[in-house]
Amino acid sequence: MPRKNKKSYRKGVGAVLFNAEGKVFAGKRIDTPGKAWQLPQGGIDKGEKPRHAVLRELAEETGIVKAEIIAKSRKWFSYDLPKDIAATLWKGRYRGQKQKWFALRFTGKERDIDLKATSHAEFCSWKWVDLETLPSMIVPFKRGLYEAIVKEFKHLVKISKNDSQ
Repeated sequence: MPRKNKKSYRKGVGAVLFNAEGKVFAGKRIDTPGKAWQLPQGGIDKGEKPRHAVLRELAEETGIVKAEIIAKSRKWFSYDLPKDIAATLWKGRYRGQKQKWFALRFTGKERDIDLKATSHAEFCSWKWVDLETLPSMIVPFKRGLYEAIVKEFKHLVKISKNDSQ
């Protein structure tokens, strides 16, 4: 009988940032070879509320401070890391992440995006993409998570476009 993974999930947040055209921000990971794109995401600090964490992570990873939360996921989503990554990432304490996801509207200008906003850059480049294309851009172990996020927030693509007109 296979052993169950007794490690817990690291609590985190993720940001689906919509621009006025209904496209979403995707960043190319600086530490992963190949085509490893993802949305801004990160851990929740002790005592921090998820909505504050998502705004902090967005600012740290993209320099973006001009954004407003327009929705949050109905539930927490989780993913498991591959064993080789789980053994070293976060000192091997977690099996993956359990995340609350937020949809945000970008209210700034593209010049407000600064991938080097902090000394620890996560992305080396970025682009606006159609929400539905995200799962095909993501590392395989996160693909199911991204499919669920697309399903959760796809109704906001039309709203984002309508708000800008």
